Amino acid sequence: MNELHFETSPYLLQHANNPIHWKAWNEHALAKAKDENKLIILSVGYSACHWCHVMEHESFEDKEVAKVMNDHFVSIKVDREERPDVDAIYMKAVQIMTGQGGWPMNVVLLPDGRPVWGGTYFRKENWIASLEQLHQLYTNDPDRVTEYAGKLLEGLNVIGLVNVNDSGSLPEPNNIRPLVEKWSKSFDWDFGGYARAPKFMMPNNYLFLQRYGYQAKSQDLLEFTDLTLTRMAYGGLFDTVDGGFSRYSVDIKWHVPHFEKMLYDNGQLMTLYAEAYKRTKNPLYKEVIEKTHHFIKKELTDANGAFYSALDADSPDILGHKEEGAFYVWEKDELKDILREDFDAFAKVFNINEFGFWENGKFVLIQIESAEKLAQELNLSIEEFREKKKSWEQLLYSEREKRVKPGLDDKTLTSWNAIMLKGYADAYKALGKEEYLDAARKNALFIAEHLWHADGHLWRTYKEGKAKIKGFLEDYAHTAQAFITYYEATLDEKWLLYAKQITDYTLENFYDEQKQFFAYTSFKEEKLIAPHYETEDNVIPASNSVMANVLYKLSLLFDNGYYEKVALQMLYHIIPNMDYPSAFSNWLNLWMDLSADNKELAVCGSDAVQDIKNINSEYLPHVITAGCFASSEIPFLKNRFDKEKSLFYICKNKTCDLPQTSVNETLNNLKL
Repeated sequence: MNELHFETSPYLLQHANNPIHWKAWNEHALAKAKDENKLIILSVGYSACHWCHVMEHESFEDKEVAKVMNDHFVSIKVDREERPDVDAIYMKAVQIMTGQGGWPMNVVLLPDGRPVWGGTYFRKENWIASLEQLHQLYTNDPDRVTEYAGKLLEGLNVIGLVNVNDSGSLPEPNNIRPLVEKWSKSFDWDFGGYARAPKFMMPNNYLFLQRYGYQAKSQDLLEFTDLTLTRMAYGGLFDTVDGGFSRYSVDIKWHVPHFEKMLYDNGQLMTLYAEAYKRTKNPLYKEVIEKTHHFIKKELTDANGAFYSALDADSPDILGHKEEGAFYVWEKDELKDILREDFDAFAKVFNINEFGFWENGKFVLIQIESAEKLAQELNLSIEEFREKKKSWEQLLYSEREKRVKPGLDDKTLTSWNAIMLKGYADAYKALGKEEYLDAARKNALFIAEHLWHADGHLWRTYKEGKAKIKGFLEDYAHTAQAFITYYEATLDEKWLLYAKQITDYTLENFYDEQKQFFAYTSFKEEKLIAPHYETEDNVIPASNSVMANVLYKLSLLFDNGYYEKVALQMLYHIIPNMDYPSAFSNWLNLWMDLSADNKELAVCGSDAVQDIKNINSEYLPHVITAGCFASSEIPFLKNRFDKEKSLFYICKNKTCDLPQTSVNETLNNLKL
């Protein structure tokens, strides 16, 4: 065994028996490289990564590769999910060097940590040849290598920084329109999403596009959002048998997924489908939420309320060979045996034909027509069709459960748990099901009790009863946001105050007054070779954009001018950089908060919890809600509680109308 057997990360433990002398990223490993003047091999991946497994099998389990690495290098393995700070810095370096990135990521560093060469997946022969050349070059001409590393570091210190410009005023939200028009040129009007492959879900993009379409009264945008959500829900990417979304689709029709299932995707998609259900009451969206809940509850939830991180893409086939998607795909004869006289109808619904064919005689289930149209074609009522489809899925589920399941990454990550917590709170708002609120409550308590230290800092990761690694900006931002959402669902003020407490800690320990953005790593923690300021939204929104949205909302509820100033300063600096809007959708959401039709609502009274439940079930993306069922000291709610009656205060620009006493009248006044 190498030193990775001391770790708790499932990904690092997968490499603990490699013949390579792997070390974890720590002071001891970095000091060894300096003491012995050896180049460092930094290899970064994650447990559900298919190509990480491939490179491990081809190279890292190979004795010839191990000899080269052990003789000439200090080799360090990093789980990118545990150390997103390390991953982010060196991914920037790889992108500068190669023009692209991905995982596994393999980078060669000087003993002081500066990168000199790197890439993603390498075949064994290329890997050995490249390492031998680098060793020879560093041995014979170290100055040349060091000079290159210096130039690369200069690029790293510049890339990603947003220029601070304090002249001028914040543009009006009506300036969003041309950005959306430019964005719409990339839409796929056949299958939804963007007209390219691979296709990532990008939930925050559609949260914004739906909101903008609603507020701008753009039927085209709403139809495009619904097209995308419908096509994603039809299968392939979405596991119609057992719920849960895979990470992305390799094709343009959302058919063949990259089969790993990540917690952060499913948490965000639960929020997205909950918001879309509130707007449309589409039963398909409700079904997606229910199935996703079933998957999360069964596969990714610990008894203590924590959520695990991921299910692997790979699992053993019938011969025991690990194969991508083996757990999820079907052969035609196998389906005929299971479904018998229903096979022809099933094949029509789930395209056991050329459209649904994947490879090697395997099919990935995908629906391309609506339930209503399929019911008509099968001469069934819509109720009969739904029952029939449900019975088929149960048959397949029972059969699939006999297979060997994909590997589980059972570490708990704070930011991802917060994203899932928010997803459950949003699902409760939309559907009112107590089991969703119960899952949210248990997870909120877990975060507060096990991932939040008494000195104010959050931990990054938890496994086997132990929390470790100080949290990064994304942990604080998403936790604050999740606690606010949980408060909105319950009106339990403790969670709003917790969100404020976490926000204050983040301002003190992460906010850079000079850059006017939050650093990704606390100023108290280990300094890497270059600072990182995460500003562009990706499959997860940028931690700075989440923090800006949190600050703006808290500024209204706590009447805090500094929160508002910091949030809007960040937005002001970002707006000139919005060259491709899909990377700034969460910033655009904040910009929309400044629109003329945005409002705040205070719901105060003994029945406030039931009143807020009714209000939360409506689609009101332009309304920031708060409330109290007892006297409150929150500035936005202070002196507004009346134990005799329900009062509804609609406010705008920090000015409130006289309170109303009818929830229905209030809703009518809030809707656009």
